[in-house]
Amino acid sequence: MNPTVQRKERLEALVHLARVSKGWNRAQLAKALGRDPTKLLPESANPKMDYLVSLAEVLEWPVGEVVEAIWSGADSPLAAETPQGETFEALNEELMGAVRRGDYKAVVSLGQRMYRVARSADERAHASVREAAGWDGLGRYQKVLEVVQRGLRQGPMSVRLRLVLQASLANAQYTLWDLTPALGTSEVLARWYASNPPEKQHDWKRVAYVHYVRGNTHRRLMAMEPENLLLHAESAKADLEQSRSSYTRLAGELADPSLLGVANTCRGGLIEVGVELKERSPSEAVALMRSELAASVDLGPTVAGDWIESWGWWCIFASNIAMRHLTGPERQQALKWLLGKALEVADRLDNWSMRERVFTIQFALHDRLSAETGLDLPLTINEEDRSVISATMSRFPSFRPTAWRILETAQVVSGA
Repeated sequence: MNPTVQRKERLEALVHLARVSKGWNRAQLAKALGRDPTKLLPESANPKMDYLVSLAEVLEWPVGEVVEAIWSGADSPLAAETPQGETFEALNEELMGAVRRGDYKAVVSLGQRMYRVARSADERAHASVREAAGWDGLGRYQKVLEVVQRGLRQGPMSVRLRLVLQASLANAQYTLWDLTPALGTSEVLARWYASNPPEKQHDWKRVAYVHYVRGNTHRRLMAMEPENLLLHAESAKADLEQSRSSYTRLAGELADPSLLGVANTCRGGLIEVGVELKERSPSEAVALMRSELAASVDLGPTVAGDWIESWGWWCIFASNIAMRHLTGPERQQALKWLLGKALEVADRLDNWSMRERVFTIQFALHDRLSAETGLDLPLTINEEDRSVISATMSRFPSFRPTAWRILETAQVVSGA
């Protein structure tokens, strides 16, 4: 069917649904939509935003879901026809090749095709795991959340697949700063693994991962819930120490040195936590981390991605310490160096989560300096900054208020 015709039919179905759900006649619906009763439907298959907003309000749906419902009939990969002869196994093999190439758009597309040909709850869950990994690689964490939640709704499935989906759910929640749900999901997983230790050596990586996510969730909650700072700091320390120990051991047992990079990320988080537990002074911690970073950060092509990412997170952890505890020139000098290094790593790895942290901390510092000095300090960005900030806000709903303030108040200059 013609895509334009299909979109019109979807739109007509939504308008009918809106009228039926409210029990309205055409005149009442037309008034709510700002339309003539004889022309409830726009002529175009691409209705204007004001129409979509009004329709969403009548349906009591998010605007994005209305847009997706109109377009999915023609263009959604999950709604498309499946080419004859495609098999789940062949698509999975092709997808793994895309993973090795780092072609995450292909990973998403192949995962969606796997979902279409899946014949059981397990296969649909498996396809969801694959597709979510692709979205994660593209930095589209809201899509990770949606796909993982869809996978978990497939009903009874193998325990292994359910645990993988739940771990992906916890990490997506953590990444998007939905910290209370992240803590709850990772807590359920940690308790399950405590009662059901894996039998296969390789599966212990999932246990280490759960403690990594729960520990870092507690670490972030130190700042979000200062009344529970000590509780979160002690919990973060216990989880990150266990995760670091596990990843270090598994790196040797599985001959996988990339796991040492994850262990090093845990070590950086432990230094941030240790400051809150008064194990070392903030100045000492920042100086130590800057010293190790200066000696270790190497963006050469031979350095493993997990190690590079680890040092990027060290920059963020040290920046958190500086923002909370340092003052004056010591704070400004430390943050300028640390955030510059973090952005280098984020750009090298195309890591959107790290970019979000850099921009958030930079703007928080600008706000604090303005408050401390009583001056309306100028904020400048260049065109590239503006583009990256806009892309970041699309990926992190919690970042949008900060991003809008940056874009509305900053002066855009050449080569800033």
